Amino acid sequence: MLSSGNFPEYRVPGVQHDDFSPYESNGGSIVAIAGDDFVVIAADSRLSSGYSIHTRDQNKLFKLSPQTVLGSTGCWCDTLALTALVKARMQMYVHTHQRTMSTDAVAQMLSILMYNKRFFPYYVSNVLAGLDSEGKGVVYSYDPIGHCERAKYRAGGSSGPLLQPVLDNQIGYKNMLLDEKPALTKERATAVAIDTFISAAERDIYTGDAVYINIITKDGVEAKEIPLRKD
Repeated sequence: MLSSGNFPEYRVPGVQHDDFSPYESNGGSIVAIAGDDFVVIAADSRLSSGYSIHTRDQNKLFKLSPQTVLGSTGCWCDTLALTALVKARMQMYVHTHQRTMSTDAVAQMLSILMYNKRFFPYYVSNVLAGLDSEGKGVVYSYDPIGHCERAKYRAGGSSGPLLQPVLDNQIGYKNMLLDEKPALTKERATAVAIDTFISAAERDIYTGDAVYINIITKDGVEAKEIPLRKD
């Protein structure tokens, strides 16, 4: 590759060359847990860059429809660009078909939008939660180029590797010898989501301040806010 190092005669004394990167991670974590007729999705409210905190009150949950919520973290400018595009496409769908896009359709559309940008991908971690056509809770997780996976529970963002093992144990009952697995209720799913963020705030400097929780049922989306540690 051609660079100033190949042409020493063109070097300017006292000038330092700094590489530029269009990406920056602004932190944030997401947890989503699906039940038989509900979904709980939660995200923290801290938006930071390195050791600097830009704001302690940023909601990373985007309500796309009465039964679909998208949680998005990572590079915040990419998050805003992607969610604005998703909302515009959903509005176009409403005008064309005179009905709201289903959660499964939103999941497929989001995968296609991200894959279209695979050569310059959105630097985001997405978790989509909602109710499917049968009224059952579903969770979709994505990688940066749009690969989609359907699951019953998922963690993502800067604390994803810390939170996923907790969900495997408390929701998936992995490595637990139980005669009968207890039923998953909205109350238990919400409590587990809060506990995971309390644990993540102790270990991850990019997660903290508060956690926003959306509980999705056939009646709509219920929003809650739980404070976390501030340091």
